[in-house]
Amino acid sequence: MFKLIIATALALGLATAAPAQENETLRVGMSGGYFPFTFVRQDELQGFEVDVMNAVGAEAGLDIAYETMSFSGLIGALQAGRIDTIANQITITPEREAAFVFTQPYVIDGAQVVTREGNDEIGGVDDLKGKTVAVNLGSNFEQLLRDLPFADEIDIKTYESNIEQDTALGRVDAFVMDRVSSAQVIAKSPLPLQLAGPPFSEIHNALPFRDDEAGRALRDRVDAALTTLRENGTLTEISQKWFGSDITTPAG
Repeated sequence: MFKLIIATALALGLATAAPAQENETLRVGMSGGYFPFTFVRQDELQGFEVDVMNAVGAEAGLDIAYETMSFSGLIGALQAGRIDTIANQITITPEREAAFVFTQPYVIDGAQVVTREGNDEIGGVDDLKGKTVAVNLGSNFEQLLRDLPFADEIDIKTYESNIEQDTALGRVDAFVMDRVSSAQVIAKSPLPLQLAGPPFSEIHNALPFRDDEAGRALRDRVDAALTTLRENGTLTEISQKWFGSDITTPAG
């Protein structure tokens, strides 16, 4: 398990001769395998999520301790109290709202169909009838597909990995991921892939916390930091660094 603690004082570049008061630690879970949001390069955990959480820690006076694990294990780790929140593009859904309390959304995105390059049969979500479609295990995209009026005509497969490769090789007809990540995968991967039509559902991603007194207090503290980071332009700056556009506000 990859662990990293970022001291807020170091992030701010502050130094003092007097002993500093010890900050509370916020334990943040992420997969470390979801480029460009959270990934490891040269033994360094980095990405959009890491920059956002480092900025939150600096603003809220929290030390950030990162814990990486498989994406499918993150929710269970939060429920069990092994981590305090998840920074891994967790979409707000009714089921998750019933179990957790969320900060304000800090990414506004859309569900996107991706196909093998040159596949003219699928031009968007309406063309998924009768097709085999892959989604990442533990993501909300399976439910989005099952909510479609023709869901019983889609063969949905869940994947832990190789979702892009199997689509490029024709083992599945398409996969569904958020549009921002899909565009990044296509830009960085040598695999022959293409976006198929526009996003078919707007999704709001936020930070979940346990719905108890301590969890709600941490949520409020982090949410206040996000508000400041939104107002002073830091969220936009981080987004521009990783995506060349602002994914932290609604499109248009």
